[in-house]
Amino acid sequence: MKLSRILLLALFGLTAAPVAAHEFWIAPESYQVAPGSAIRADFKNGQEFKGNSLSFFDRSSTRFDLAVGDKITPLTPRNGDRPALDTMAPESDALVVVLHEKASATLTYREWAKFAKFAAHKDFANAQADHDAAGWPREGFKERYSRHVKALVGVGSGEGADQAYGLATEFIALTNPYAADFDGQMSVALTYQDAPRADVQVEVFDRAPDDTVTISLHRTDSGGKVTVPVTPGHDYLFDAVVLRPAADAGSDPAAPVWETLWAALTFSVPN
Repeated sequence: MKLSRILLLALFGLTAAPVAAHEFWIAPESYQVAPGSAIRADFKNGQEFKGNSLSFFDRSSTRFDLAVGDKITPLTPRNGDRPALDTMAPESDALVVVLHEKASATLTYREWAKFAKFAAHKDFANAQADHDAAGWPREGFKERYSRHVKALVGVGSGEGADQAYGLATEFIALTNPYAADFDGQMSVALTYQDAPRADVQVEVFDRAPDDTVTISLHRTDSGGKVTVPVTPGHDYLFDAVVLRPAADAGSDPAAPVWETLWAALTFSVPN
C-alpha cells in the first residue's frame, strides 16, 4: 500500500467522529439508470442534505446489500473505495433498494447545551428529565450511535416495490416514486425492531434542482405511517431517530449512557 493511501486511511479514522452527529445517507450519482448500466452512489455525512462523501470501510459496515424484491445481493467494495457503491444494475426494469447499516460508534457530549439542543430538535421531550433522573452527568457523557439507511434507484421504468429488509430501524417505501401511476404522494412506514413507530417525528429534506433545500417536519400515524407530498425533479431525504438508554449505561463510568439509531431513506421524483 502506498504511503499516501496509508495516510488517507489514518486521516479518515481521525476525522470520522466529529462529523458523526449529522445526518448520514446514500446519494446515488443518478436515481434513474438504464437496465444493465452502472449504479454508483456515495455515502454522505452532513447537514441539511449537504455533506461530504465518505469512502467504504468494512470495519464500519455491518451490512451493505443491493435488493430487488426478495433477491438480496451482498456488496463487497474494497476498503477506501469512493464512490462506496459501483455495481451493475439488473438487465430488466426494477426498483433497486440499496441497504447499508454502519457499525456503532461513540461520541462525547462535553456541553449539556448540545445534548439539549439535539434532543429538542429530534423531538425527545423527556430526554433531559430522564437523563437527570438516571443520575448521569451533564458533561462528558457518551452516546453510541448507528446508521440504518436505504436508497431507491429506478432501473428502466423503475417498476417494483420496497419491502422490510430487517434493518434495526427502517423506512419502508409504500409508494414507488418512479412508477408510472405515482401521484406525488410519498407514503412510507417507519419501524424499529420490526414494529411500527407510531406518533414520532420524521424530518424531510427536499432538494430542488437549483440545490436549495427545504426542511419540513411530519409525524407518523398510529400505524407508523406518514404520507408526504413531493415535487417532480426534486431529491428527498427522510430521516428519523430512535433515542434510548444504552444497555450498558452505568456499567462503567466510560460507558455510553444513550444510544441513537438513525434511519434514512433517499429517492428522487422524476419530472
